[in-house]
Amino acid sequence: MSAPTFGFLFDIDGVLVRGHKVIPAALEAFRMLLGAQRQLRVPVVFLTNAGNVLQDQKAQELSALLDCEVLPDQVILSHSPLKLFSQYHNRRMLVSGQGPLVENARALGFQKVVTVEELRVAFPVLDMVDLERRPKTTPPPRNDFPAIEGVLLLGEPVRWETSLQLIMDVLLSNGDPGADLAVPPDPHLPVLASNMDLLWMAEAKMPRFGHGTFLLCLETIFRKVTGRELRYEGLMGKPSVHTYRYAEAAIRSQAQRQGWAAPVRTLYAVGDNPMSDVYGANLFQQHLQTAQQAGGQEQPSGTQSCTSILVCTGVYSPQGPEARPFHSHRDFSPSPELLRAAYVVQDVREAVQLVLSLEGWAA
Repeated sequence: MSAPTFGFLFDIDGVLVRGHKVIPAALEAFRMLLGAQRQLRVPVVFLTNAGNVLQDQKAQELSALLDCEVLPDQVILSHSPLKLFSQYHNRRMLVSGQGPLVENARALGFQKVVTVEELRVAFPVLDMVDLERRPKTTPPPRNDFPAIEGVLLLGEPVRWETSLQLIMDVLLSNGDPGADLAVPPDPHLPVLASNMDLLWMAEAKMPRFGHGTFLLCLETIFRKVTGRELRYEGLMGKPSVHTYRYAEAAIRSQAQRQGWAAPVRTLYAVGDNPMSDVYGANLFQQHLQTAQQAGGQEQPSGTQSCTSILVCTGVYSPQGPEARPFHSHRDFSPSPELLRAAYVVQDVREAVQLVLSLEGWAA
């Protein structure tokens, strides 16, 4: 068999797993992709908008579920491309999310991080929604807490009311939440965010709120309070082009490590969410076409196309309404052609069969 000139970008939730349960079609799909030595025959990257987990841990989880070795650098979490935003790595950042939050932030390069809980402890009078957590007495004001220099939103938190309130306090006070109320700064502190999914699919029959819902709440509150739009210095995760370029580099690195000399020309992005997976893959396809028309200066890798494949085992259902409301992130404009998948199949097994057939490979 000749060296592969194509690679896969697999979404995880709704494509390979539902919650903690593997989708049976995923096991069949990966059996087709494994060679005699149980090594992948083509480059594969797992491109997920999840982020409340360590990269190594996610790789181990996928290895067990799919019964094949998955290396950490094959897993791209929603916030992974923030490693490239080094201009913010030395700032003191308020970080929001859950799980191994500080470990993830530091793995991305952010060394000076303050969690929402640490800020709440330092300024207990800021968190007033939960009556049980309100301080019984008024503590003396703090003037020794170092200023916050930016906000890092890595995933949905647990106590939304606390995170929304304290993030707003930091933005409105220009990083000094113990200060007296002043005119909100313009521009406000830099905000970096990852995972824009409004909804995602777990074990429940209906989709669950994602980090995109939290971002929508924050943006709405900020606009209502200040009369201005919340601005992001970086929005990572699908459908961001940054994320697909990062995935493209991971595919290229994997092919080189395996000794596959032929350049990867085609990426197949398999997902269950039209608003993130399909939109993102098609947006990246537009990016590649624009680069080619400009002379190819932006694509030294040689990647020529990114093909979107939509499966029906997650957020998307063919029985749903034909006209669906656009609920991708505010900063991505509604575009019917970007929401239209190149192929719609039942599950990931059919997706892999389709690609192998298109590429002339035996299943």
